[in-house]
Amino acid sequence: MKTIGLIGGMSAESTTVYYQQINRLVRERLGGLHSAQIALWSLDFAPIAQLQAKDDWAATGAILADAARRLGGAGADCVLICANTMHLNYDEVAGATAVPVIHNSDPTGEALKAKGVTNALLLATRFTMEKPFYAERLSAQGIETLTPDKADRDALHAIIH
Repeated sequence: MKTIGLIGGMSAESTTVYYQQINRLVRERLGGLHSAQIALWSLDFAPIAQLQAKDDWAATGAILADAARRLGGAGADCVLICANTMHLNYDEVAGATAVPVIHNSDPTGEALKAKGVTNALLLATRFTMEKPFYAERLSAQGIETLTPDKADRDALHAIIH
C-alpha cells in the first residue's frame, strides 16, 4: 500500500474530511479493518489566513512547499493539499518535491465529466472563486465554472472562514 501525504490544517475541519473519506474509500476497496497509510503535516491556519488576507501567496507557497518536502522525506508516495484555496500554491508545492502532487480540480473535473457536466457552480472561499487557478484548470478539462455575485461570494467566504 502506498503512503498518502496530506498537507492539512487549513482548516482542521477540511483535513478531517479528507482523512475520513480516504479511509472510507480504502475500507470499501480492501474490506475488513484496512485503513490508509497516511503521513499528515498539519499547519497552523492562523498565520496562513493572515497571509491570505495580505494577498501574500508567495509566503503561503513557501510554507506549503516546505510541508511537501517534509512529507516526501517522511515517505509519502503522493501529496494532497487538504484545502481547495491552497491549490493556488500548487505549482510551488509540486516544484518542491519529487513526489507527485494531486491537484483537487483534476479528479473533480473527471467526476463532473463522467456525469456529463460541462458547467459547474463553484462555491468556495473568495480566493478560489475570484482567482483563476481553479476555474482555469477545470476549463482545460472542458468544464466552465459559474460563481455567485459579489455579495454572495463575500457571504460564502465569511461562512467558510
